[in-house]
Amino acid sequence: MDYKARILYLRKVLDQYNYEYYVLNSSSISDAEYDSLMQELIALEKDHPELFDKTSPSQRVGGFVASEFNKITHQSMMLSLANAFNNDDLRDFDRRVRSVIKKDVIDYVVELKIDGLAISLQYEDGTLSYAATRGDGEIGEDVTSNIITIKSIPLNLKENVSFEVRGEVFMPKKSWEELNALREETGEALFANPRNAAAGSIRQLDSKIAANRKLDAFWYFLVDPLALNIKTHFAALNYLRYLGFKVNNRIKLCKGMEEVITYIELISEKRHDFPYEIDGIVIKVNDVTTYNELGYTAKTPRWATAYKFPPEEVETVLEDIFFTVGRTGKITPNAKLTPVFVAGSKIQNATLHNAAFIIDRNLKIGDHVFIRKAGDIIPEVLRPVPEKRKGTEKDFVMIDNCPVCLEPLTFKDPLHFCLNANCPARYEEGLIHFASRGAMDIEGLGERIVEILFSQNLIKNIADIYTLHIKRDELMQIEGFGEKSIDNLLNAIEKSKEKSLEKLIFGLGIKELGAKTSKILAEKFLTLDALSNATEEELLTIRDIGPVAASSIVSFFANEQNVALIEKLKAFGLNTEYLGPVVKDDTYFFGKTVVITGKFEKYTREELTALLESLGAKVSGSVSRKTSLVVAGEDAGSKLIKAQEFNIAILNEEQLLKLINEA
Repeated sequence: MDYKARILYLRKVLDQYNYEYYVLNSSSISDAEYDSLMQELIALEKDHPELFDKTSPSQRVGGFVASEFNKITHQSMMLSLANAFNNDDLRDFDRRVRSVIKKDVIDYVVELKIDGLAISLQYEDGTLSYAATRGDGEIGEDVTSNIITIKSIPLNLKENVSFEVRGEVFMPKKSWEELNALREETGEALFANPRNAAAGSIRQLDSKIAANRKLDAFWYFLVDPLALNIKTHFAALNYLRYLGFKVNNRIKLCKGMEEVITYIELISEKRHDFPYEIDGIVIKVNDVTTYNELGYTAKTPRWATAYKFPPEEVETVLEDIFFTVGRTGKITPNAKLTPVFVAGSKIQNATLHNAAFIIDRNLKIGDHVFIRKAGDIIPEVLRPVPEKRKGTEKDFVMIDNCPVCLEPLTFKDPLHFCLNANCPARYEEGLIHFASRGAMDIEGLGERIVEILFSQNLIKNIADIYTLHIKRDELMQIEGFGEKSIDNLLNAIEKSKEKSLEKLIFGLGIKELGAKTSKILAEKFLTLDALSNATEEELLTIRDIGPVAASSIVSFFANEQNVALIEKLKAFGLNTEYLGPVVKDDTYFFGKTVVITGKFEKYTREELTALLESLGAKVSGSVSRKTSLVVAGEDAGSKLIKAQEFNIAILNEEQLLKLINEA
């Protein structure tokens, strides 16, 4: 028996049966026949491990256990979409598109916005190479071992093509209900909605858990279709469908915005009947050749927008109003609500923003109120229901003193502040921010753990986080803290010392500085010492830095307590230098579009991508006539052939490294 031929045959037919069942919703064989073929394949692969292939259908059952997810730099940014909330917003979008393209009527592709987790798949010569989460748009996590357990995703394509495709992994409503029923039986916390369940499943380190969660996926975007001579988005979707991808069957090609609006109205009426959750409608210009002309903002493409459904309004009771203190000292009143489900999530608290917000809406404690999720995310109290008042409701009275340190509050219209720099609540919020994902990303040091450690006097300020390794015995005494969880936390704290400067700047919580501005400052000054010595005049020469932010930065570094804190952090070994790429504009690579293909001896493709981008290149995932040069390593495939066809300059690894060294 030719075992290799039999294995290859079984893989091919099982892939076809998976496609029929999970994509086409039909099957040409019985479940028993399928199971028999799968068991035969598993047995043959076990006896012949030299023929292992990660894209074999046998690998879909899971079994890989990772210690952590590796990071992957996206070859092109995974951008978010601008939002439209009504028909006027849609018509404004259409007007802007027509003003650039100079056409009276634009063809649009209308798609359902699946409420799941955005995923990017990279294929090389028709075989799945890796799968990555969106992450921050620039860097995602390698979740290939979990993605291959989703049986509707093709591991091998009908053609030996290389490209990137993006889509949404989701959990069908039925799977979510079954999962929650099982978790309720075992006493586990329930998932608030299918989206959370899908995201939690994809980020499981054990791929067997992901395999049992019955996930699915729709694919909606072929990156760089022009490289494949595909000139419309609708044609690209049909091509993906032909290759074996599951493309949503409710996608519609519309002529002009009025046809788009009519279709949105139809979908809005039916959306609750779909077997999956959607949180909007995506509208894309069909003509791909106009995308560069239409352009991009820093975060969104100008050739697409997302229509958001009007938020669902639900009635509940405002049981009480309580106050919280932010890291800047801002006092926020919050509503304690009778728990109620809104857009798939259980809501029992909502921000009331400030005293003026409550007074303007005439809210009373005990009122029946309507709430919604603003943008389908943040719980928001809309208005009271005065006709249901019984006379027992209480008027709102703004507090005069901080609810934590009891110091008198300061009013800066329309906000109230606790200006006590030593207020424990401000310290606690600052700790939560410092450890958050956007800042130092200390896994295991979330809000609940910070609250526990703060209440136990184990951490009082940022520097105390880096003393926890000598407090191990005290940590072991806290209920719920096991040896493994403590080790993981201490390892995450140690790892955070290596973060690049922009993460530390953001984590310090300097007023007026967000994550983006922190990165701009890190790229400009390169070290924390240089930033701390900057004058307001110097800062005002930097893009996105205005007078208020400049003043706040200078004031922060002039404060003796802050200086002492930074010195402690340095003593604990935290990195205070920018580790990211500093783009050079005088190199051979500046302004060139570069494609990397094949395997390299000295660098991974991710490392080469970062190097080239730091030298001013734009690294693309596919070859087109706009490509400036191709870097080809060993086993370079179709991209190299296409580069030769287009007479594009080609560099081998040695030539590339020589040019990089010169730069």
